[in-house]
Amino acid sequence: MTHKSGFVNIIGHPNVGKSTLMNALVGEKLSIITSKAQTTRHRILGIVNDEQYQVIFSDTPGIIERPAYKMHELMNSFIHTALVDADLLMVVIDVTEKTDYTQTVEKIRSSKVPVFVLLNKSDLSTQELMVEHIRQWEAWLPQAEVIPISATLGFNIDGLLERIVDRLPVSPAYYPKDELTDKSMRFFVSEIIREKILIHYQQEIPYSVEVAVDSYEESAKLIKIRALIFVARESQKAILIGKQGLAIKKVGIQAREDIEQFTGKKIFLELSVKVVKDWRDNETVLKRFGYE
Repeated sequence: MTHKSGFVNIIGHPNVGKSTLMNALVGEKLSIITSKAQTTRHRILGIVNDEQYQVIFSDTPGIIERPAYKMHELMNSFIHTALVDADLLMVVIDVTEKTDYTQTVEKIRSSKVPVFVLLNKSDLSTQELMVEHIRQWEAWLPQAEVIPISATLGFNIDGLLERIVDRLPVSPAYYPKDELTDKSMRFFVSEIIREKILIHYQQEIPYSVEVAVDSYEESAKLIKIRALIFVARESQKAILIGKQGLAIKKVGIQAREDIEQFTGKKIFLELSVKVVKDWRDNETVLKRFGYE
C-alpha cells in the first residue's frame, strides 16, 4: 500500500485565519486564536494521521513587513524556513481586507513547491468579489491552485484535505502515528495563559507579554504549574495585576479551566509577573522563550 507524507506550511499576513484553519484541519485547538494581530509567535506543528498518509501542518506567525523588534525578526525567520522546507505551501488570504501582497507574491514565486492560495472568509464576501480575487491570484501565481474557503464555518475544509493528500510525495511517516504535535505540554500551557491575556487586555499589554512555565509537576490526578508572565515595564506589571490583583486572578481562573480541559486533570496554577526591560530585543531572553 502506497503511503504519503509531507510538510504543509501555512503562511499569510497577521490575523487572516491561519491558526483557525490549522485547528480545523487537525481537529484540535493547537494554535491560540484571538482577534488581535500577531497572536501566533512560533511555528507550531499539527499532525493528521491516517493509514495511508501523514500530513504535518505548520502554523506560522503572520508576515511582519516592518519588524520593530528583534522578536519580530525571529518570527519572520520562522516564515522564511517555512518557505524553504515545505512539500506544499498554503497561502491564506483574508478576502475582506485590502492588503499589498507584492512582497508576499515575490517570496512565493521563488518557491519551487506546489502552492495553494486559500481565499479565507469567503462567507463574508460577494460572489462577484470572489471571482475577482480568484482571477487576480491566478494571474499573480499561475502555478497555484486558488481555493475559496471559510475556516470558521468549515467551508471546503474536507475537500481541501483530500487535495492536500493528492499533492504529497510518496514517503513513510516522519512522526509516530499517535503524535499530534511537536510541542510540549509546557508550551501549550504558556500559550493558553497568553491567550487569556490577549483577550482581557488592550493597547500595548498583549504585545509586551511573554509567558514561561517555571515549574510543571504532574501526579496521577493533579498538575501543579507555576508560570512567569514577563513584561517590559513596571507600569505594564501594574496594569497586568490590576487593582487588588483582580485582573490577573481572572486570567488565572480562565487559563486553569482551559488547561484542565486540555490535560484532563485538575490544575493548580500559580501566576507571577516579572519585569525584564526590553525583552523583545534581548536575544538571550528570546532564546529562552523559543525564538531561535
